[in-house]
Amino acid sequence: MNDAVELLAALADPTRLAALRLLRDSHEHCVCELMERLGASQSRMSRHMATLRHAGLVVDRRDAQWVRYRLNPKLAPEARRLLDAALDLRAAPERNAA
Repeated sequence: MNDAVELLAALADPTRLAALRLLRDSHEHCVCELMERLGASQSRMSRHMATLRHAGLVVDRRDAQWVRYRLNPKLAPEARRLLDAALDLRAAPERNAA
């Protein structure tokens, strides 16, 4: 497992979390699909996916001009638990100041 700070930093972005939620289905997803579903440009999506790959959260496979991503099947159990916990969280509703 990579450094905990690197892992947490990779999880600390809404677009990356949304991409990981899409990848949670255990299938490969083309970067073009991730771009469309998340409303991100190719360069922005590629940077996000590079961060996730560097943190060890995803693996990629080149398919002609596109790259396909999936969750890293060899992710350490403690990293997987952290990932699952982050993906299970939803944005906290705004609390009214009392």
